[in-house]
Amino acid sequence: MPTELPDSEYRSRLSEVRGKLSNTDADAAVWFSATSIHYVSGFEHVQTERPVALAVTEDRIEITVPRLEIERVETVDRIDDVHQYFDYPQGKPIATAAAMLEGLGADSVAVDSDGAPGVMGYEGPSLSEYVDVESQSWVPRMRWEKTDAEIELIQESANWANLAHRYLADYAEEGAHPATVSQQASMEASRAMLDTLGDRFTENVRGTGPARAGFISADETALPHGHTPNRRLERGDVLITGASANVDGYNSELERTMFIGEVSDEQEHYFDLMLEAQDIAIDALGPGVPLSAVDEQVWEFFEEQHITDLAQHHVGHNIGLDGHEPPYIDKGWGDYDYVGENDDEMAPGQVYTIEPGIYTENEGYRHSDTIAITEDGTEWLTYFPRDLASNVISE
Repeated sequence: MPTELPDSEYRSRLSEVRGKLSNTDADAAVWFSATSIHYVSGFEHVQTERPVALAVTEDRIEITVPRLEIERVETVDRIDDVHQYFDYPQGKPIATAAAMLEGLGADSVAVDSDGAPGVMGYEGPSLSEYVDVESQSWVPRMRWEKTDAEIELIQESANWANLAHRYLADYAEEGAHPATVSQQASMEASRAMLDTLGDRFTENVRGTGPARAGFISADETALPHGHTPNRRLERGDVLITGASANVDGYNSELERTMFIGEVSDEQEHYFDLMLEAQDIAIDALGPGVPLSAVDEQVWEFFEEQHITDLAQHHVGHNIGLDGHEPPYIDKGWGDYDYVGENDDEMAPGQVYTIEPGIYTENEGYRHSDTIAITEDGTEWLTYFPRDLASNVISE
């Protein structure tokens, strides 16, 4: 399996962006979003208080970065020129970006935002103080449908997520601490991933490694975004797990509801309801299917079972460079102005997490699988067993 996008993907993206630019009155397109900059140029960085601005014209790609990014950005061959400021706030990042645009002959620009996002204490100014701007959101929409190359990276992520999850199930036991089990599983899966892929793995590796697995347990599972409790596992505990891996920036999502040692009748009842809800959602997927309809079918099932009070979120979301991406499998999808013609329907190349959950007062129940929409149906990318017997951790 491939572990990085070929250069042809970036050439295709740039061609599409330039086509969109040609349909406007703007002289250049500009992005401040780190994810969009990565998507268009291949330059990956962490969004901080130091703005980065990427500019694309019909024949040039230039970028403004803080001094500390110079050596890294210069390795990206498809960027024609690099402009720098020393740091923020002593540097003038937006003024530097404006000077870059002036050098490109850009009097008006199509931007993803009127200036850099206000993160980590950053404050303005707006780019429109220097140049005429109009709004565009091309890249977020382009990311909805993945190419075959992108889906292959998500599949590779799912493969390593499956291994990380297997380690998680192996190491979890009565008396173990959730934090140390998660750390051990993530470390072993990352070690296997790096040893196996070797130089083929080109993503920058942080200290936590490229593969990750963890879980919340006991009362925390009653919260969809619960935290790891400082409490050792006990017999009868329910776990909601999660595993993924970073492959050239792309992610998958694998979650399971598991049990330590034994399962009560009540737990089995809610597990079965959760699994049936996920089955209903997965069976409803396909090209041309309204996203709202999938969520509505699950909600109808919850109504039949009189458990709507136990639901706290929609069925799922698109996934790729970000863990959560639009479109969303939600009853309200399609009600917003930014949803264009046919954007309310699933389309080939979209990749979804399918994760309807049930949450009682004390415990939660949720599986999540990553599934791609194809021309004639669906393709499962995650594959850890879903049945109850496979998700009981015995002594």
